[in-house]
Amino acid sequence: MSASSLLDAPGNFRLGTRTVCRMGYGAMQLAGPGVFGPPKDRAEAVAVLREAIASGINHIDTSDYYGPFVTNEIICEALHPYPDDLVIVTKVGARRDAEGAWLPAISAKELENAVLDNLKRLKLDALEVVNLRLMGEGLAPSEGSLEIPFTAMLELQRRGLVKHIGLSQVTRAQVEEARRLGNIACVQNMYNLARRADDPMIDGLAKLAIPYVPFFPLGGFMRLQSEVLAEVAAGLGVSPMQVALAWLLQRAPNILLIPGTSSRAHLRENIAAAALALPSGALERLDGVGR
Repeated sequence: MSASSLLDAPGNFRLGTRTVCRMGYGAMQLAGPGVFGPPKDRAEAVAVLREAIASGINHIDTSDYYGPFVTNEIICEALHPYPDDLVIVTKVGARRDAEGAWLPAISAKELENAVLDNLKRLKLDALEVVNLRLMGEGLAPSEGSLEIPFTAMLELQRRGLVKHIGLSQVTRAQVEEARRLGNIACVQNMYNLARRADDPMIDGLAKLAIPYVPFFPLGGFMRLQSEVLAEVAAGLGVSPMQVALAWLLQRAPNILLIPGTSSRAHLRENIAAAALALPSGALERLDGVGR
């Protein structure tokens, strides 16, 4: 079975006004350690992106603060001019200091500069989807109004620099506030087999046909560790990470995946997970992990 036919298994979903494969690719790992500086092997990073596209992936997640600037420059080098069906989603709302720390950057001017930087390095006239990222507390969102930065994003949309606006690291209340101010294309929060706080949000967004894009679907900097996950994977003859990705695809139809990797071998493993159908008994056991 070809990689493109594997990607057909979980189907497609609407993102903004475009349709994308539910298995996408996250570019964060193309930067150096700690998502800072250049990669150890730039040629392999370019090759990973080109293989992802050749395999049928048409949704890439990135940001100009990855590196900073590194991943967007590699994406442009590898893929520009871009295929017509490719949807590049970026995010704004943070910046990096000289030591690589992540700092909030959500003033109107900072958001405008970030959008312009993304446009420049990706060589685009307009960004298809831009996620407004709120810093929150660590990897968890914190409450508070997003009206000021979201209104600034709406102005960038009015100017034609941004086609669609998404949200990242937000609460349910912030999603509802944004929807009162304008349309949202997607929500991107931390969610995986073991981190299930957004279960109600996912179900609510599914009813509205709004995509939910989990970041760190495999645990992020701390890989998922679960005896149940390992046992299910062994029983199916696949890797635990493939099971974790397949579980997400079967969790809800509006979930879009963006697992990242700097390895072509790992990319192929992720793509194969798209065609992995978990039996009901395995799903029941896995559902209990995060609860």
